[in-house]
Amino acid sequence: MNRDLSWRNFDFLLLGAIVLASAFGTAMIRSAIAGNEILQPLVARQIYFALLGVGVIFIVASVDYRYWLALYRPIYFGIMIFLISLSGLGQTVFGAQRWFQVGVLFLQPTEFAKIVAIIVLARYFEQAQYQPKNLRWAFGGFLWAFGLIIWILLQPNLSNVVVLTVIFAAMLWINGLEFKYIIWLGVGGIVLAIIAFPFLEEYQQLRVLNFIFPDPNATYGATYNVQQALIAIGSGGFFGQGYGHGTQTQLRFLKVRHTDFIFSAVSEEFGMIGGIVIILTLIFIVWRCIRAAQKARDVAGSMIAFGVAILIFFQGAVNIGVNLNVVPVSGLPLPFISYGGSGLTALMLGIGLVESVVMRHSQMEF
Repeated sequence: MNRDLSWRNFDFLLLGAIVLASAFGTAMIRSAIAGNEILQPLVARQIYFALLGVGVIFIVASVDYRYWLALYRPIYFGIMIFLISLSGLGQTVFGAQRWFQVGVLFLQPTEFAKIVAIIVLARYFEQAQYQPKNLRWAFGGFLWAFGLIIWILLQPNLSNVVVLTVIFAAMLWINGLEFKYIIWLGVGGIVLAIIAFPFLEEYQQLRVLNFIFPDPNATYGATYNVQQALIAIGSGGFFGQGYGHGTQTQLRFLKVRHTDFIFSAVSEEFGMIGGIVIILTLIFIVWRCIRAAQKARDVAGSMIAFGVAILIFFQGAVNIGVNLNVVPVSGLPLPFISYGGSGLTALMLGIGLVESVVMRHSQMEF
C-alpha cells in the first residue's frame, strides 16, 4: 500500500473528536483552577501536552504498528525499569510513589505502562492465536501483564492495577477464552480481592469502607469531596450555571476539581447537557477504536485497537462513576478532559497506534 493511500485511510473523525475533547478539557481546567495562582501554569502545560500529543498521533500513525510490536522486548523492559526506579526516586503523592519530577513537570511512567501492556499483549495473542483457549494459554498472557502489574502494585497504585487487569481480562474474552474459565477467574478474582483487602494501604481501605458504609452525618474527611461533587452536579441542573460561574467550583469547595472531579465541574457549569456531551464524545472515540479493531488486518492490530478502546472506556466510566458516587474513589482521570500531561500524552500515543492500524487496512466506510 502506498503512502498516499495510507493517509487517505487516516481516521480524521477520530482525530477531530480527540482534539475537541482535549480543547474542551483545557478550557475546563482553566475554569476549574478558579483563580488559584499556584495552579495557573497548569493551563499552559496542558496546552503544550495537547499539541505534543497531536504531533505524537501523526508520528506514531506514520509508522507501521508492526514495527512497534517487533520492538516489544526493549519497550517492555524499558518501562519496567522506570517502574522499578519509582520505588527509590519517585515523588510520593497521596501515599504512593507515582511520579518522576523533571523540572516543573511530573512524569508518570504508569500511564505509559498501560500502552506498553497493550502492545505486548497484542503481540502475545497474535503469536498464541492457534493455541487451545485454556488456562495455560491465559496464564502465558498473564505473565506478561504481571511483569508490569507487580511494580505498579508496589507503588502502591491499586487503581491502575485494576485498569491493567481489566484490559487483560477483556482481551482474554475477546480472543475466545472458554466461558467456564471466565467464571473461575471471576470467582478467583473476588476471593483474591477479599484476601488482599487487609494488606491494602489505610487510605485505600478507607475509600472502600466509606463507599460501602457511608456516614450520612460526615461533612469532612474522606467523604467530603464526593459530597461536594454531588452538590456541584445537582446544582448544575439541565443547562448549568455558566462557564466560570459554578459556585462549588469557583468558591473552591470542590477539591481536585481539575483532575479527578472535573466531570463535576463540567456538570455544574454546563449542566446535564454538558455531562452528556462529554459521555457521547468518549463513546464516539471508543466506537471508532472498536471499528478500527474490527477492520484490522491481523490479530495484533485488532488487539491494539481493542486495548485502547477498553482503556478509554473503563477509565472514563470509573471516573464518571466516582463523581456520581456509584463506585469508590479511584484517582483515575477522565480521558482527554482531566489535567495530566503523562496521561494525555499516553492516550495520544494509544490513538496514534489505532490510527496506524486504521491506515494499514482497506478504507473504513462508516
